Amino acid sequence: MFSRAQANGHNGQAAGGDERLLQYKKELHQQLIASMDLSAIGTMSEEELRLEVRRAAEELCRLSSDLLSLSERERLVNEVLDETFGLGPLEPLLRDPTITDILVNGPKMVYIERGGRLERVNVAFNDERHLLQIVQRIAGRIGRRVDETTPMVDARLPDGSRVNAIIPPLALDGTLVSIRRFGAKPFMMADLIAKKAITAEMVQFLSACIKARVNMIVSGGTGSGKTTLLNAMSAYIPLDERVATIEDAAELRLQQPHVARMETRPPNIEGVGEVTTRDLVRNALRMRPDRIIVGECRGPEALDMLQAMNTGHEGSMTTIHANDTRDALSRLEMMVGMAGFDLPIWIIRRQAASALQLVVQVARLLGGARKIIKISEITGMEGDVISMHDLFGYKQTGVDEAGNAQGYFFASGLRPKCLERLETCGIRLPVEMFERRMLTG
Repeated sequence: MFSRAQANGHNGQAAGGDERLLQYKKELHQQLIASMDLSAIGTMSEEELRLEVRRAAEELCRLSSDLLSLSERERLVNEVLDETFGLGPLEPLLRDPTITDILVNGPKMVYIERGGRLERVNVAFNDERHLLQIVQRIAGRIGRRVDETTPMVDARLPDGSRVNAIIPPLALDGTLVSIRRFGAKPFMMADLIAKKAITAEMVQFLSACIKARVNMIVSGGTGSGKTTLLNAMSAYIPLDERVATIEDAAELRLQQPHVARMETRPPNIEGVGEVTTRDLVRNALRMRPDRIIVGECRGPEALDMLQAMNTGHEGSMTTIHANDTRDALSRLEMMVGMAGFDLPIWIIRRQAASALQLVVQVARLLGGARKIIKISEITGMEGDVISMHDLFGYKQTGVDEAGNAQGYFFASGLRPKCLERLETCGIRLPVEMFERRMLTG
């Protein structure tokens, strides 16, 4: 199957073994496709097809046994299976539960994030065309496309991981792929407490607010853990409620039996057929939801979200990109202005103050740790300004020898205005919980 001179040529390179196997894999894959009985594929189950591909690959490998060791042959067969049924060189990374991000900067440069640290890995694609094929495979699985006319795409993997890709000519040095991993099992609040991302007192307060149908926003930067927190908080939504979720790329995994999931759609090749988040928010109002959860507010849908919160869909939640709880409200005002209505700023602020009660700020600190650094309550209007106060927070005091952030959680000493609402719903929290003090966590 492969010539001895061909193998010797690869051995002369700096990364001879890997380059040789890369070339073998490419040629084996081509020969495998040529040797398969394509007419029989339609009658096989996926498991039968995998077994048949493995058998054929092992047979082709056997013909070159003088060139490949047993371990190399096994590795080669597994990589060909990944190429045929999965995402090629990315598959081993996707099987590693410790990896939280996969970042591809062109066909020969791949980085991962593990434990909050970025590191380069010895993973490569054959060439730019090979990488583009993998990206198109990811997008095609959920009915999206990526090509020169649509060079950017947001997609998701079957396990819920979020994928963003941008291809040349916009990406100057080769296709860029960013994969945000989500574990096979969603994080629960107990997991976040164990990781010291939040304290038991903060969880007790947030869970009470969710049960009492308090509207809230989760605010934070990219990769700070907004979606993770939203998923964890969903465990406290009563099981008898109907929840509608709206996302650009579906990644929420709510822990409820009655969830109506919706996803936006980009325009087709003719530039028509687009379905925006705003369209879905409007449609959700006709679906008899008890709560609406928007994966991320980033445009004019913010106005529809506020109106939904103000018209009976209490307990609704969304996320927003902002560096602080007060910045989150400023961004919300700006996005409402994008809706195209010439509304005075005081009307927008009154709508926001009436609709929202809590803003939860999450952040990724030095060393990669994610923490809930602030829980702020909106208390109303003072003149034309939205008034709010902080109930809980996190203060960073420094870093340890490994460069990880050090600090402590605290209660501000202010009593929440929403306690009356909680009591009306039969939920009583001890007042001592809000006394000014340092919290363990």
